[in-house]
This record gives sequence, structure tokens and C-alpha cells, in this order.
Amino acid sequence: MPASRQIVHHASEAIISADLANTIITANPAAATLFGTSVEQMLGSQLDRYIEPPGEVPGDAPDGPTDFFGAGSGRAGRRATDYAVTGLRANGHRFPLEGSISRAGGSAPYYTVIMRDVSDRQRVQEKLSRSHDQLRQLSAALQTIREEERTHIARELHDDLGQILASLRMDLNLLQQTDGTPADSLHLMHGMEQNLLTAITSLRRIASNLRPRALDEGGLYFALQGLRDDFVERYGIPCTLLADEAELRLDDAASTAIFRIVQEALTNIARHAEAASVTMNLFRLNGDLLVTIRDDGVGIRPEDMEKAESLGLIGMRERVWAMRGEISISSEAPSGTRIDIVLPLVGHLVS
Repeated sequence: MPASRQIVHHASEAIISADLANTIITANPAAATLFGTSVEQMLGSQLDRYIEPPGEVPGDAPDGPTDFFGAGSGRAGRRATDYAVTGLRANGHRFPLEGSISRAGGSAPYYTVIMRDVSDRQRVQEKLSRSHDQLRQLSAALQTIREEERTHIARELHDDLGQILASLRMDLNLLQQTDGTPADSLHLMHGMEQNLLTAITSLRRIASNLRPRALDEGGLYFALQGLRDDFVERYGIPCTLLADEAELRLDDAASTAIFRIVQEALTNIARHAEAASVTMNLFRLNGDLLVTIRDDGVGIRPEDMEKAESLGLIGMRERVWAMRGEISISSEAPSGTRIDIVLPLVGHLVS
């Protein structure tokens, strides 16, 4: 075997040659593996058995190998000899190929094609495209949520605290102007005290809605306990929290992220799961925090996890990825949904 043919034979990339009649005259083992066949089967076959001519019109046969790699199918920004085409495996499966074609031979010209399967690259590109679309959706939704929260807070401050403060001012004016008995003054001061207590309660409620006090006062463990208790009281769904306070002594960034992840998971369960019970398990293992949230509801469908409008799931993933963690969401047998999260704790531990 000539040296050049030995190089082609042992090359890791798929290489075939075809004459002007589109007949395959040489093929190496890598090409046979790529198309799921053998070298013997490829030799003498027509090129369109393995490469689909771009824009082919039925009954209109390609004039030569270059018709399979027309300039119209080239990838922008690639070399002029690199083209994206569609490969055809022996079992009929279509897959994306990137091929480079060159002419050789003098009086009996033929064309040599070097091909690469770009299926993995295409899947990655599609996944990145979906991810970018989801991030745009999430960004737009966050802007809307931020404005809604501002409107809600402004309304509560005006309708609640604003009215109480206005009432206090009126009582203070009356107290300054009264010529009545000490009993009248005591009555006014008692009303002012009640208004002050109401204002303090409202302020604490508004602040707690923005950020749970337990995170700052007691840490993640007690914040999760409060979240669990509120979930049970609001939705009537039994919820078990399995965790050790000592294992959840984390810094503010990690504590807030984990709290919001669990909060979003419970919100999704309340809205969609139709569950009768929930279990949350948080424990440390080999420097990681493992979080498992399970319910016995209807279970999540694979297509639901890829919906652009599933902003809760997208938000959970983004918080996990921001901590360089991993998240897995799957359906349980016989019913329910399971969320498994692994979060590295390097740099987040608090003594």
C-alpha cells in the first residue's frame, strides 16, 4: 500500500474520494465507522447514499461531488472549502457534517472529502441558544417582578404606615390643643400608643417580606424552619425538615441563595404539585451541601423543565450555578418530584 494511502487508511478523520460521476472510489475505516457501514459497502456506492445534497430537487441528480458542497451551504466565517452538510448513516439516520473538499488527479480528476461529525457541537449550540432565550425571559420577568414589588411596597407604605402616621399627627395636634381633663389626654395618648404598635408591626411585616429576619437573627436553619412552618400554615401540606443547625452555619451569600432556592421549590410545589406531603433534607458531605426536596404530587414532566416560561425553575438553576453547584430535577416513582442539589461550600462556612 502506498504511503499516502496508508496515511488516509489510518487517519482519525473520515476521508472519502469520489469521481465526477459521484461514485465513491476510496474510503477509510473512519468514514465507514462514521456512516455505520463498512469500507467494502461504501466503495462503488453513489455519494448521495451518504451525503445529502443541499437543496436537492427530486430527479435532479448532482453533476459532481462539488454539488454536494455548494457555496450556499457554507458556514459564515469558515474557510471557503469548509461546508456544513447532512450525513446519512446506513440505518437512515440523518446527522450534521462539516466537510472540506479538494480536487486531485490530472486527466482523471476526483475529489477528496474530509468530514467531521458536528452533532455534539450542534447540540451544545442549541442548548446555549435555549439558555440565552431563557435568560432573556428571566431578565424580562425580573424587571416586571421588581416593578410589581416596588408598587406593592409603595402601596403598603402609603395605605398602612402613611395613614397611621397621619393619624398620629392629628392626635398630637389634639393633645397640644386640648384644654380638657387629664383623662382626655390619657385617652389620646393611649390611642397614639396603639397606633405606634400597629406601625411597628406593619414595618416588621413589610421588612420580613423583603428579607426574613430569621436569616439575620438566627441563621439559615431557623429561617428554613420558619419557611416550613409558614408553608404548612398557608397551604395545609405537611412538610418535614431534616437538617442539623451546625451544618447550616454558612455566610450570608450562601444562606440567602439556599433559602431562596428552597422557597422557590416550595412555591412550585404549592402551585403545581397537588402534593399531600413534602420532605426537605439538607446535610453536608465531603465539603458540599446536599439538598433534596421531594413531594408525592403529580410529578414534573420533562417538557415542563424546558419551558421558557418556567421562570421559577430557571431562577433556581441560576442560583445553583452561581454557587458553582449542580441541580437535578426528576419525577419520582410512583408519583412526585425530586430535586437534588449539590452546592460546594468552600469559602462559605462560618465557624
